[in-house]
Amino acid sequence: MLINSFLNYLRQERAYSECTVIAYRTDLVGFESYFSEVDEALGWESVDADIVRRWVVSLMDRGYTPSSVNRKLSSLRSFYKYLLRRRIVEVDPMLKVKGPKREKSLPCFVKEADMDRLLDETDFGEGFAACRDKMVVEMFYATGIRLAELVGMDDRDVDFFSRRIKVTGKRNKQRMIPFGDELYRSLQAYVDMRDRCLPRLSEALFVNEQGRRISRKKVSNLVRRSLSKVVSMKKRSPHVLRHTFATSMLNNQAELSVVKELLGHESLTTTEVYTHTTFEELKKVYKQAHPRA
Repeated sequence: MLINSFLNYLRQERAYSECTVIAYRTDLVGFESYFSEVDEALGWESVDADIVRRWVVSLMDRGYTPSSVNRKLSSLRSFYKYLLRRRIVEVDPMLKVKGPKREKSLPCFVKEADMDRLLDETDFGEGFAACRDKMVVEMFYATGIRLAELVGMDDRDVDFFSRRIKVTGKRNKQRMIPFGDELYRSLQAYVDMRDRCLPRLSEALFVNEQGRRISRKKVSNLVRRSLSKVVSMKKRSPHVLRHTFATSMLNNQAELSVVKELLGHESLTTTEVYTHTTFEELKKVYKQAHPRA
């Protein structure tokens, strides 16, 4: 009952996406199941920090990564803040709990040369599906948008005259992303083929072969399939293309604050993870700057 009340709060007052709400539910139900097995008499009001710590240990023993455990702890923290505000609990056990330290890993990205090979030299095939698949990859790379943002995009969100795209991000926050001549031409060609080949069953910009809004799973699969043509790295997701966009922008002298706005980050700290450079970039700068290089 308490969990459902919290989830409705996230949907209605915080405007969280359904995917995020489902993740919170999974975390909270998992913890509730754990402390109920420890002691049937325990409830959310009587859980203490030791119970939470034991849960963390059990998760680590089961092979969960520090990042996964910390995400689950974040769900618990949000839930207990909610319970405190509504005076359902008097003490927040999460104040005495620290998550496991996570290793800082650099985001995976595709090199610019590989993206050029994919978009300029790779044969995607013929017909609507091939045109759409290439357009999806190009859209991710040219704008840095998230998977959910691309799937949720409608025709009306693309302003061909002003050459900008309206993107609805997390918590329904909107931002405008400009685009250039290359994406303009590709979008025009894609929309023309889509309208010529398929019935208009949706307002969505990107659709499946039946004319309905494309699914997240289908987009993920087509991106994975497309990237496998030029790279062999394990991660080949839409988010890798988001990382690639940010890395390319920063490697080509874009201001960090500009990249932050384009990505829709709330904090500059989040964007700073992209300030890494490839070894090739370091070599290039070295050769340009050092007199004896």
